[in-house]
Amino acid sequence: MRQILSRFVIGAALAFPAALALADAAAPDQSQPAPQQTDQEQMLRADNPTLAANKRLVYDFYREVLEGGHVELADQYLTESYIQHNPNVPTGRAGFVSYFSRFAHPAPIAPRIKAPLIAIVAESNFVVLTFVHPAGDPKSATGRYTTTWFDMFRIENGRIAEHWDPALKDVANGTGTF
Repeated sequence: MRQILSRFVIGAALAFPAALALADAAAPDQSQPAPQQTDQEQMLRADNPTLAANKRLVYDFYREVLEGGHVELADQYLTESYIQHNPNVPTGRAGFVSYFSRFAHPAPIAPRIKAPLIAIVAESNFVVLTFVHPAGDPKSATGRYTTTWFDMFRIENGRIAEHWDPALKDVANGTGTF
């Protein structure tokens, strides 16, 4: 009995990945795009003044530095010892500035975040921005699909001290998956 059970478990373990691959290949994309929110000022509100200030800090950093390309403003937003968890961007404020200076093109700063923002969530000393994220379909050279993206920041003494996102290291060209 034990041998039969072992053979069954081993057979199932070997067959399961193949079954998943076949099911995945045959299944149409069932995901639903997340709705973009239009009232960004509403998303910035919070009953707690510290949470509202943290949301505003991250929001303005995103608009001015990331979207606006004004890396010279990083000193206003990032701690010197800023910790970066994106595998493509160096840690430290100087590393951030060096990395983004390579391709940032300063432009007029928009009054709102241009990326399709879904939510701004603040809890304790963390702020999370969530976005609609269109991406290329790895199963189709011309296909596209929609998923979500997030940027999470930790605030320390009124500045951004740490950042997380789901970026993957891009070995081919060193730019990463954004």
